[in-house]
Amino acid sequence: MINALAGCRVLVSAGPTFEDIDPVRFLGNRSSGKMGFAIAAAAVERGAQVCLVAGPVSLPTPVGVTRIDVRSAAQMHTAVMAQLSIEHSPCDAYIGAAAVADFTPQAFAGSKLKKMPGEDTLTLELVKTRDILAEVATHAQRPRLVVGFAAETDDVVAYARGKLQRKRLDLICANRVGVGATGFESDDNTLLVLGHEGFQRTLGPAAKTEIAGRLLDLISERLITERLVTERLR
Repeated sequence: MINALAGCRVLVSAGPTFEDIDPVRFLGNRSSGKMGFAIAAAAVERGAQVCLVAGPVSLPTPVGVTRIDVRSAAQMHTAVMAQLSIEHSPCDAYIGAAAVADFTPQAFAGSKLKKMPGEDTLTLELVKTRDILAEVATHAQRPRLVVGFAAETDDVVAYARGKLQRKRLDLICANRVGVGATGFESDDNTLLVLGHEGFQRTLGPAAKTEIAGRLLDLISERLITERLVTERLR
């Protein structure tokens, strides 16, 4: 579907976030960013103007993509919201492929935390991070299509459908992690794309680059259909 997204602006978030505990340690996850980077590249191939908000990963920027590097969930939130709020340049689609931390340390220790004699445990106070997906879906300049990701270890469909409804998304891409050779840190993946009114589509197993292309074709179809309906109602 060459140029299927011509004239569209697509915002993608990818990779993990690192939540700093002290100058040495952080809380993180195993997301490599490969799926999100492949999605950004596939969107450019279809003619979109793409901004990629990337967590701390060592991946090259796809050709034609504008990249913003962040580290923490708070920084990713700030970058995504800033892109949504650019005047006269609305986003047509937001694809939240990043594995954003749900919690972050309540306080950052300015010095390295030491292992003290006689202390066998360490207690960290964690607080919830802001929910980027949910805020995008209710933003005053909400993209026409908001797509989320759900990486789960069990009850994948049930958790994904709950997230779809609760966060008011248009589509959610669910995948099972922690088993086999797909998902985090892998070049391959399998996505179960869920939508409203019983919509369900399985993509893969296949290379993440191939799955990204299939997902962007699906997103393109939805955006084109939505645009035609809007024009018909005018």
